[in-house]
Amino acid sequence: MRLLTTPTGPDPIDVAVGTRIRVQRRHLKISQDDLAQVLGLTFQQVQKYERGTNRVSASMLVRIAAKLKTTVGALVGEDMVADQDVAMLTALSTPGAIELLQVYGQAGPKARRALLSVAKALVEPED
Repeated sequence: MRLLTTPTGPDPIDVAVGTRIRVQRRHLKISQDDLAQVLGLTFQQVQKYERGTNRVSASMLVRIAAKLKTTVGALVGEDMVADQDVAMLTALSTPGAIELLQVYGQAGPKARRALLSVAKALVEPED
């Protein structure tokens, strides 16, 4: 479990793997603490894996994939198109992005249009 960073932060591959772990864990409604407990880790270690600040070893990746009912290939991105995958995972790694997506998915068509309108207004530069 080495800390591996680029000059600008964690390695993008490690961030992408961590984001896939987080997305799958949340999809299954498993807390970081619960996942950590079954893996014999602290929740802080799971948190570091999910952020990409600590690289996941091959053996731990196999154990995580089994606990999250997925494959190592899915967690390392072999099942997705690489260019689209990096952009999507970068966006999903932003704090609050997954929660916002979950709320958006639960909303009806009118509420989705309103949420999208508000989100766009918040990021548009002011005149």
